[in-house]
Amino acid sequence: MNLLPILDRAAGEPDGVALSSDGMGRATWHELTDAIMRLAGAIRDADLGPDRRLMVVSRNRPSAAVAHAAALLGGAAAVPVNFHLTAGEIQYQVDESRAGLVFADSATYPAVAEAIAGRDVPVVRLPDHGIGGELAAFAAGHGWIELHPEQRVIPNLLFTSGTTGRPKAVQLPPATIGPTPDLAGFATYNSAQQLAQFGPHLMVGPMYHNGPLTAVRLLLAGVPLVIHGSFDAEKTLATIQEQRIEATVMVPTHFVRILALPEEVRRSCDVSSLRCVIHTGGPCPVEVKRAMIDWWGPVLFDAYGGTESGPTCTINSEDWLAHPGSVGRAVPPFEALILDEDGTELPVGTEGRLYFRDTTGRGIRYEGDPEKTAAAHIAPGVFTLGEIGKLDEDGFVYITDRFSDMVVSGGVNIYPAEAEQALQRHPAVQDVACIGVPDREMGERLVAVVQLNPGVAVTAAELDAHARQTLAGYKCPKQYHLVETIPRNAMGKLDKRSLQAAYREHGS
Repeated sequence: MNLLPILDRAAGEPDGVALSSDGMGRATWHELTDAIMRLAGAIRDADLGPDRRLMVVSRNRPSAAVAHAAALLGGAAAVPVNFHLTAGEIQYQVDESRAGLVFADSATYPAVAEAIAGRDVPVVRLPDHGIGGELAAFAAGHGWIELHPEQRVIPNLLFTSGTTGRPKAVQLPPATIGPTPDLAGFATYNSAQQLAQFGPHLMVGPMYHNGPLTAVRLLLAGVPLVIHGSFDAEKTLATIQEQRIEATVMVPTHFVRILALPEEVRRSCDVSSLRCVIHTGGPCPVEVKRAMIDWWGPVLFDAYGGTESGPTCTINSEDWLAHPGSVGRAVPPFEALILDEDGTELPVGTEGRLYFRDTTGRGIRYEGDPEKTAAAHIAPGVFTLGEIGKLDEDGFVYITDRFSDMVVSGGVNIYPAEAEQALQRHPAVQDVACIGVPDREMGERLVAVVQLNPGVAVTAAELDAHARQTLAGYKCPKQYHLVETIPRNAMGKLDKRSLQAAYREHGS
């Protein structure tokens, strides 16, 4: 038996299909493993700087999955980057991560080239179809990397938007990547994960999020992978039926869009192969989750947490039906706490700030930002993800609100400060506040409340165009409300919860 299950599959069934996609090619176990192992050797030998980081700026592609997998084996931290970002936003992440190499596809290459102009950072183009092209050329001359149980596995570095308006870097924690930094520990931990017990696995979310990125680690655990370039509800159902998909990771917006399909389309698809559907990216509306369980059966599992923490709570379908609306009970090494603003623990059933005690003492960490790290903790190892909730008598956690500014739209975290700072640079804007309002499909959407300078006229379209000059489109407000004044208290502080209540009626 090999150190990694993918090597056993390549030896035992070399011609079996390991990776397929919707029109972007497929690869056998031998082809896939050969590509990963050779690329891992090239990455090991590359000069990536002292932090050993590389970036992957790509849409969902088989070649992107190969790059991510090879980084794990080649002693590098892959930094997945949202392919919607502007060149300026990419440049910031290149500089912050100190990446020594970038993989980019045909769509992202122009922005990447602009972002690294003047920097000594090579770029390898990922093919849109298959796993060859420049990817294979970069690995040319390298044989299979020789793997050792004790070799270092460097966790991915992901960027999460920060309350200061700048994304913060987070290294995937032990609860995601494994408790030991060596390949033997990674392989054992990865193969024991719930999703590793099922296959084929369908990837429908973008690979720059940790949920879909899980599929890359599953490949190394020998789980066949089907990649969709983007989410399409009807195509997803068809693939589940045709490929006999057993597992996938989705966000509540995916469920909303699937349920919105015509009934005859939903009825025509056989989803009986599904055994494990993990949903993440925020709490799922009760009526949506109940409808999915009624249709797909008790195969839904909620994994609540954050990029910086990994899953802190989980719940299966049976427990959810008994505790509707819950995101589950805390899982080791975490314990859930409900505290008031003074840090006093509140009794069962009382709403307060949701904290988690990491019994290992680690807590959560933001790379290069000790102030943000400290602000997330109320005591050593006791941290919050910025939400309000309560516990029931059985220890199940319920999320009721959020005390951080973060907006979760379609499973994507958006921090209003980024949009506020972009809009404040418009010469017509005197003051601005961005808030989240309910959205039936996306969960929330970002809304801008804008106060203009006296005697100046500007349209919402002009404000939006200005924001999009520096921000990716998904970070920009979906609605603009022009007002005479934005209320602030005597200290100049904005009460966003009051604004949210005032504009809640604009949600849908």
